[in-house]
Amino acid sequence: MRAILAIDQGTTNSKAVLVSEKGEIVGRGSAPVGIAYPKPGWVEQDPRRLYASVCEAIDACLKAGPDVAIEAVAISNQRESVTAWDAETGEALGPVVSWQCRRTAQDCERLITEGHLHRVQALTGLPLDPMFPGSKFRWLLDRIPAGRSVRLGTVDSWLVHCLTGGRRHVCDASNAARSQLFDLQEQRWSEELGEIFGVDIALLPEVLDSSADFGRTQGLPGVPDGTPIMAVIGDSHAALFGHGAFKPGDGKVTFGTGSSVMTTLPRFIPPRNGVTTTVAWRLHGKPTFAFEGNILVCAASLPWMAGILGLSDVAALVELAASAEPGGPGFVPAFVGLGAPYWNSDARALFSQINFNTTRAQMARSVTDSIAFQVHDVIAAMRAQSGGELGALYVDGGPSQNRFLMQCVSNLIEHPVIQCEAPEASALGAAYLAGLSLGLWSDLQVIAELPRSSHIIDPEPVDRAVLLNTWNDALARSTARETTANDE
Repeated sequence: MRAILAIDQGTTNSKAVLVSEKGEIVGRGSAPVGIAYPKPGWVEQDPRRLYASVCEAIDACLKAGPDVAIEAVAISNQRESVTAWDAETGEALGPVVSWQCRRTAQDCERLITEGHLHRVQALTGLPLDPMFPGSKFRWLLDRIPAGRSVRLGTVDSWLVHCLTGGRRHVCDASNAARSQLFDLQEQRWSEELGEIFGVDIALLPEVLDSSADFGRTQGLPGVPDGTPIMAVIGDSHAALFGHGAFKPGDGKVTFGTGSSVMTTLPRFIPPRNGVTTTVAWRLHGKPTFAFEGNILVCAASLPWMAGILGLSDVAALVELAASAEPGGPGFVPAFVGLGAPYWNSDARALFSQINFNTTRAQMARSVTDSIAFQVHDVIAAMRAQSGGELGALYVDGGPSQNRFLMQCVSNLIEHPVIQCEAPEASALGAAYLAGLSLGLWSDLQVIAELPRSSHIIDPEPVDRAVLLNTWNDALARSTARETTANDE
């Protein structure tokens, strides 16, 4: 059997799947990555452990799957996380500074004060926020000893470096578009942005299409040397592609540590209303654009609350939440500030409107509902800007498999959501792109028609006005909080 080995490198786990010529997953494997919080608001990972987790996931996948001839490797990856390494030795020169990390918040505030916000947004489609890599690249460079031959990159670049034995320094256009150093309309690294952030763009990787020749494997356990890497794409973009959301207005919500809400656009539309404009993917040198709203904390709040309430796991938390009627206290999961559409680094997590009658079930419900409220606000911002209709909306990621959580989302946005049975949408999207390179699938229409198991969840009537009033009250309290010296 011929198959594509697709790697999905995420924030907490690395996954590997084998995808057959029919587009079916025939083998799976995963391994934890590990994550560190050295200071409040700081989030980082070990780049060596990150690559090791990829190797472990591949090993588990190959052992679990059938005997296959691996035609190609495809990569989807966590985005906006960056690292640096020595071009000559391959030695990591710093941590992977996570997309969740807020360590450069003051640097971003300084750039805003200096008047760079509107120009950065105009060129990149992104706000000046520490989630994005520009300021984090500078942070890494400031801590590398002089005299080192430096390479900078997002996680896809680091993985390709490792997978090819250091032979290639490349990335794809979707990851470049999230770097804050890439001119979206010119589709190239920008000298002007490099000067703003203090980053020499010569240290950055070559930008390729999402479906392209990224090099050949070297020394990857279980995979023959010389196996081509034929696709690279950011995980949220890969999920959009994997769902076949090719029509303008089609979108997806990926639920994970954070969430990404993304809708396909007919053309480049400058960002406003707190959402970003990005490259969904690039094929044959032509980019497809998308709106995106990045939610910093989504499912990550669930195990935290389960621990607070003394519950055994997240499943128990969701079960408890489902036993409560909506409309209890409000909860804002601003553990590391708020992302789209608010972009407030100083916001803090809090509960509101708690009294002596508040129950454990209501507290649990307020946490699970916060997922739906954040998605609602991003979708509302996209609708306000695009002026077009929302099309098919797919949901993926671990929490998307829970009917109760997804029903809450559908109710609040007043739109059906399509619950997909296969949670590996990002890996499938990367595999489909590699299949385009190989000629396994001739075009996007063929990929859109590949069989997918799904279930439509239609919205149910709820008193949205009351629910949104509670949420908006909690948001106002969270974002009005003044930062004190103890927060630094």
